[in-house]
Amino acid sequence: MSDRSMTTETYTKLFGANRRMVDQGSCSVMNNLREEALASLSRSGLPDASLEEYLHTDVAKWFEPDWGMNLNRLELPVSLKSGFRCSVPNLSTALYYLADDRFVPSADVALPEGVVAGGLCDVARSMPGVAERYYGQIADMKRPGIAALNTLFAQDGFMVYVPEGLTVDKPLQLISLLQSPVDMMVTRRLLVVLGRGASLKLLLCDHASDRHSYLTTQVTEVFAGEGARLDMYDLEETGPNVNRVSELFLKQESDSMVNMLTMTLNNGRTRNSCHAYLAGRGSALNLDGIAIANGSQHIDNYTFVDHQVPDCQSSELFKYVLGECATGAFAGKVLVRPDSQRTVSHQTNRNICLTRSARMFTQPQLEIYADDVKCSHGATVGQLDERALFYMRQRGIPEEEARTLLMTAFAGEVLDRVTLGPLQQRLRHLVERRFRFGNNICDDCHICNR
Repeated sequence: MSDRSMTTETYTKLFGANRRMVDQGSCSVMNNLREEALASLSRSGLPDASLEEYLHTDVAKWFEPDWGMNLNRLELPVSLKSGFRCSVPNLSTALYYLADDRFVPSADVALPEGVVAGGLCDVARSMPGVAERYYGQIADMKRPGIAALNTLFAQDGFMVYVPEGLTVDKPLQLISLLQSPVDMMVTRRLLVVLGRGASLKLLLCDHASDRHSYLTTQVTEVFAGEGARLDMYDLEETGPNVNRVSELFLKQESDSMVNMLTMTLNNGRTRNSCHAYLAGRGSALNLDGIAIANGSQHIDNYTFVDHQVPDCQSSELFKYVLGECATGAFAGKVLVRPDSQRTVSHQTNRNICLTRSARMFTQPQLEIYADDVKCSHGATVGQLDERALFYMRQRGIPEEEARTLLMTAFAGEVLDRVTLGPLQQRLRHLVERRFRFGNNICDDCHICNR
């Protein structure tokens, strides 16, 4: 039996031995899919480097250690407010918290009537019809990945529902904090549903508040109804002992508009994937990312954009800056199905390796079965522009300052796409600070704000 099969069997046996505990700590909407998840995980297993999609990230090995899991839903001591801040100056947000994989109720947030946001199980109990209609519907458990394992063990998470025609003016901010007295595997589930003509801005922040080791799996399902508008930003600032596996599944109906940005500023090992299905005419997707790594950090982003109908647009821009012995990987595939005429799709991956030992692997792909399209893709891997560096030093700018300015400008092209002004300014500050100070985290805080 291969190591991959043995690891998979370990988790299926763990679930079998604790099935009642898992169900009791969750809700019926989530419990109803566990049998299907068990069958899918047993059949497909965990993804490893033998699969082309995971060629540079052997995720199965991350699951081999004997991770602790809080299946009994113990209320571990956490300090969300006194020991943690994640604010955006000049931007008022509606705050929600996940402590490890538990939703933590906070002060009531004023939302437009009909809009619901909170713990996934809490929302599912109050709106079972909506939760049953959307939960687990586009998270593909049949393909190798972590959707099946996540569905098997996830007991709670976060859900937001915006009914038809409503606009949520205040951005929602979900802070996910890793804080445990022991090493732990954390399993989260997110569900975002926008009805016809609805509008939402959502900021996701992942942080670690201690030096324990973590393995986090997160599956996010996003549904954008006809004419809906979603701006979604996912920021990771964790630490060197955190392994993160995130899968996002997006379905867009006609004339919907989705802007997504993924930023990895501090991490250990990260694998992010996005599967986007443009299922309605006139839908548009902007999918962007920034990754900054040094030391032995590893960041892998995979995207799959499926143009299923005519007259849709997608744009991707991912940029990496890698130093020391860091490794990065980007694989993006755009599929244009037959009869998906007048598709417009552009995919770009640009990367800077600051040292000879940094490594970047990139594989943009187009698969086109329609003839009236405008599609392009491209990738570059290089170093900082020595001529620009020389020009700046000739004008009295110290070398380190010149390097910081050039790297910040390199990332700025992605940040220009952020539609929230205060958030754009805050992200620029975080990126510049990352370039100036590396991934050093102060001992008394060990989070992000200093």
